[in-house]
This record gives sequence, structure tokens and C-alpha cells, in this order.
Amino acid sequence: MSAADDIKNAAEKASGKVKEGVGKVTDNERLEAEGKADQAKADVKQAGENVKDAAKNAFDK
Repeated sequence: MSAADDIKNAAEKASGKVKEGVGKVTDNERLEAEGKADQAKADVKQAGENVKDAAKNAFDK
């Protein structure tokens, strides 16, 4: 996985945390849900990248 992908995933997750927090503070359930969804999306992308890396490492040996 490239460092750029790591940064993008971390930024997306951080953005989701901010959205979720703002949604909680403003009592905006939709924004809170969007934040949680953004975080989940970033986690799924990260997991996919980890699988690709593991497969690449397995075949490189």
C-alpha cells in the first residue's frame, strides 16, 4: 500500500470523526450517521489495502 493511500484513509476517517462529533453536538442525526459511514468506509478501504499487501507479500516470498 502506498503512503498516499494511508494518508487518504486516515484523512477520511478523521473527517468522519469530525462529522460525527458535530452531528452529536448539534443534535443532527443525519450528519452523525454520515460521519459514522465515512469512518466505516475508510476502515473497509484500509482492510482491502491490507489484504492486497498480504497477498503481494505472500507471492513475493
